[in-house]
Amino acid sequence: MLAVVSSIVGSLTGLLVAIFRIALVQADIWRDEWIARAHGWPAVGFVLTLGILGAAAASGPCVQMGANLGSFLANRFRLTDSDCKALLAAGGGAGLAAVFNAPIAGAVFVMEELIRRFETRIVIAALGASCCAIAIVRAFLGPEPEFRVEPLPLSGPGTGLLFLSLGAAVGFAGMAYNRTLLGALSMADRLRWPAKVRAATIGVLVGVMAWLAPSVVGGGDPLTQRALSGSQSFALLPCIFALGFLLGPISYAAGTPGGLFAPMLMLGAQLGLLFSSLCGLVLPHPPAPAGTFARWGWRRSSPPWSGHRLPA
Repeated sequence: MLAVVSSIVGSLTGLLVAIFRIALVQADIWRDEWIARAHGWPAVGFVLTLGILGAAAASGPCVQMGANLGSFLANRFRLTDSDCKALLAAGGGAGLAAVFNAPIAGAVFVMEELIRRFETRIVIAALGASCCAIAIVRAFLGPEPEFRVEPLPLSGPGTGLLFLSLGAAVGFAGMAYNRTLLGALSMADRLRWPAKVRAATIGVLVGVMAWLAPSVVGGGDPLTQRALSGSQSFALLPCIFALGFLLGPISYAAGTPGGLFAPMLMLGAQLGLLFSSLCGLVLPHPPAPAGTFARWGWRRSSPPWSGHRLPA
């Protein structure tokens, strides 16, 4: 019964995530079109933009939706408490697998981050849900990887030390990002504002950034894609990295369900590209294309359980 229900959970989660992702892409298009038109009447358009984005800051991401769906169906089928917990975790893993198009990542995420132990029944539920979710999502969105990259030439001599240096830089940046996240959460708790009030306030702040620079708000996938392709403007890299480093923790501190993994991947890719630009200033000849360092930073910023479908 657990295997059957986990397959149902995964299929419904995949359908929900596919619709949600399509809606997010369309919402990004509508947001950019709205801001472009609103600049025609600055005062009213600015106020309306802040109000709309502030009200929209309470939507929830795919991991939480999958987990809620798993818990709901487990209760409807009157499963045991242990199976209910397994399906809740499996639904969350299916949501993660579906949103990143990463079939193995969802199951490993359940065992390593949610349950933190290996049990046969949990593995069955996690794998069943993740596989069914991926099948449904790919039926709607196709089997292509989330990020498209061109084949890279072989790196020049001496790049090993540079990659080690970049890995250390990403590690230190990760430590700083974790501290910033915890600090933002602690500050939000001290304010004692209701979660929806915090979310609306942060949504207004993001609305100001969207009014000034629409391309830097959102999930960050377009920024990550440009960094992986090496096409991001080097002059804007420090500003984009700093904004992402601050806006990510601030948005996460809202207390509502929010994304965490995609902003981390964006920051890793941006840091790799920034490292490449610094190497170009110091070294007479770049030992590797800029996209190589961006991909290295992207991979180092991925959680250890992630299996993102990025070509080597």
